[in-house]
Amino acid sequence: MAQIAYFWDESSLGHDTGRHVECIERAERLHPEIMRERAPRLEHRPIVPHGAADWVLRVHETGHHDFVRTAHEHGFRALDGGDTRISEGSYPAALRAVDAALTAADEVAGGLYPAAFCALRPPGHHALPFQSMGFCLFATASILVRYIQEKHGLRRVAVLDWDVHHGNGTQHVFWEDPEVFYVSLHQHPLYPGSGLEDERGEGEGVDTTLNLTFPPGTPEDAYLTRFEGEAAAALRRFAPEFLIISAGFDAHKGDPLGGLRLTSESFARMTRILKEVAGEVCGGRIVSLLEGGYNLDALTSSVAAHLGALSEN
Repeated sequence: MAQIAYFWDESSLGHDTGRHVECIERAERLHPEIMRERAPRLEHRPIVPHGAADWVLRVHETGHHDFVRTAHEHGFRALDGGDTRISEGSYPAALRAVDAALTAADEVAGGLYPAAFCALRPPGHHALPFQSMGFCLFATASILVRYIQEKHGLRRVAVLDWDVHHGNGTQHVFWEDPEVFYVSLHQHPLYPGSGLEDERGEGEGVDTTLNLTFPPGTPEDAYLTRFEGEAAAALRRFAPEFLIISAGFDAHKGDPLGGLRLTSESFARMTRILKEVAGEVCGGRIVSLLEGGYNLDALTSSVAAHLGALSEN
């Protein structure tokens, strides 16, 4: 069994959204002392400052960054038409989530750990270069891609997104990028309404976007069949040098925002498949980032299952 780098920070508790599904309790449930009881191979690692704001600007427009930084000071309590709540601690929490992802990449790319999981909030995969959206302030996974490319020289990067909602922000950033493969498995119809299967990229990025859609009520077996037969197979063909998982756990059958029928063990099975793929094509390098997951019990058990599978030899 391998040790897995685990990143969690109290800054996630400072992103106070009040009575909201994307709430402080999500971070409290994933505290390392709690999770270690379920996944004993995790190693809680310190987060190294990386000048996160500079890396945010690799993906986001300056105006967007500055708006998020100052919104609460100007009396805003929510962004994105009220969908994305913020507090005084939201901007620092979002930057800390970016720093955690970049630290995780350093430790995995440097061979210190085979894989890492970042249990920080807010999530990121809906954030557009110019706009917060869907509980997301900054596009953490997209920022991480640019960091891996620039800092570690690994140009071919894949992002596998199994959140129940389509990661429209990640898709937007890499829509015309031939070096980044974005794979999303998500319920449709569902927020944000994007991610149809004919959306495959444009220009030099044609066929480096893959969307697999599932109607509400899709059972586990049908989902996992497409996961292995289409998503994993496509990753093998692309052969990335680094794999990022946008790990939302809201496709769980108990989640209040989705209608799919996965279980906690489903996430373990998908993790094992991705570990096998990563072992074949990119030296096993995986960084997994928390996205959605709003049933607190299901979130805890699913993250534990994911970590357990990541730690398997």
